[in-house]
Amino acid sequence: MRRLRRIKILATLGPASSDLAMIRRLFEAGADLFRINMSHTPHDKMRELVATIRNVESSYGRPIGILVDLQGPKLRLGAFTEGAVQLQNGQTFTLDSDKTPGDATRVNLPHPEILAALRPGHSLLLDDGKVRLIAEETSKEHAVTRVVVGGRMSDRKGVSLPDTDLPVSAMTPKDRADLEAALVTGVDWIALSFVQRADDVLEAKKMIRGRAAVMAKIEKPQAIDRLADILEASDALMVARGDLGVELPLERVPSLQKQMTRMARRAGKPVVVATQMLESMIQSPVPTRAEVSDVATAVYEGADAIMLSAESAAGKFPVEAVATMNRIGEEVERDPIYRSVLTAQRPPPETTAGDAIADAARQIAETLDLPALICWTSSGSTAVRVARERPKPPIVAITPNISAGRRLAVVWGVHCVVADDARDQDDMVSRAGQIAFRDGFVRAGQRVIIVAGVPLGIPGTTNMVRIASVGPEGDADI
Repeated sequence: MRRLRRIKILATLGPASSDLAMIRRLFEAGADLFRINMSHTPHDKMRELVATIRNVESSYGRPIGILVDLQGPKLRLGAFTEGAVQLQNGQTFTLDSDKTPGDATRVNLPHPEILAALRPGHSLLLDDGKVRLIAEETSKEHAVTRVVVGGRMSDRKGVSLPDTDLPVSAMTPKDRADLEAALVTGVDWIALSFVQRADDVLEAKKMIRGRAAVMAKIEKPQAIDRLADILEASDALMVARGDLGVELPLERVPSLQKQMTRMARRAGKPVVVATQMLESMIQSPVPTRAEVSDVATAVYEGADAIMLSAESAAGKFPVEAVATMNRIGEEVERDPIYRSVLTAQRPPPETTAGDAIADAARQIAETLDLPALICWTSSGSTAVRVARERPKPPIVAITPNISAGRRLAVVWGVHCVVADDARDQDDMVSRAGQIAFRDGFVRAGQRVIIVAGVPLGIPGTTNMVRIASVGPEGDADI
């Protein structure tokens, strides 16, 4: 099954999309990989979903990626005697270590690390930012705050701290258990929530030991300040606009989205734009015009993937949401302006053999107007470097490793095929033409460009470009 767009679609699974028939429909509608949110998914259900996705994958013979999204630390208030209180603007409200149920003047904050890290002047956002407090007096036992934006506050609402650098890991004991269960099941990507620093990513990678790739979710101001280091430590980024928009002024989110998208492309690492992309389709079969424009903006910016959350997990129209996203991607990519935007944003190649080869292959393919750029790749890195160039022709990645193929499901423009490794260079050229011919990328008599590493089968040795003609049976020769 060949997609007619380059941007990838990441669909979240949930109550509305957990059986075989629905996952199959989502894949047919355009989903390239699936997200399992461990905030709502027990281990048994996670394993069932993975098995179902692998079933769909075997039916279509095309690698499908699976991303497990770890919950991360959830900071919450304690309980109130009456279940809820009304906080008034200007009043004093205390957060403390006393486990006694709270009232309109105080409540327990069962996170000593917050009380230890808070400083006067720091903001506290409660219930997704609906209520805002400013710390005026702090100690390890309590924090006296002033209510800046009041409202109703009930038991165990979430707490966000945009100004406070918390000395806590991005992984809780629950996350560690979820991570190990996911790795044993054989998922492809791990999304790490509430990353504050590169060490959070390195801690996860130490546990993962190469069994999956790590996607850092950027949703805290502290992560923005250390973005370069986090990106270097990660395999991919997710622009998690929901929590980012709680802890930062909403008007900053669009510019940060663009900055992160371009920064990830310069680094040659995938970037996913997420949250509320087609939010109204949770209840409606059609999106708003503003949502269509939002999705289109991510496509124009050259993001690798766009994500559906509740739209596909719990909404009434999961298939329609994926199909809508698919149509938006196709339409934007037909616009001549799209190609000019990608070209204008193209970063110079890094000073490596792989980047030099990828840049040269793109230039040759576009100069000769070739119908496909074919990569032989063991680890997937060759295809990722070529995708960084955002070439005009489609990228066909051929790999002997199914795990590499599944990870490439999130990478812009890559159509991945799992096949036996080439025996020699002649076999590599011939089968590259056959695969591209079979999957509809080229016709007999056309030429293709082939990128590979010699010796074959050794990751990270991209050093060869070949131009070959496709014969009447699809086999290619020089």
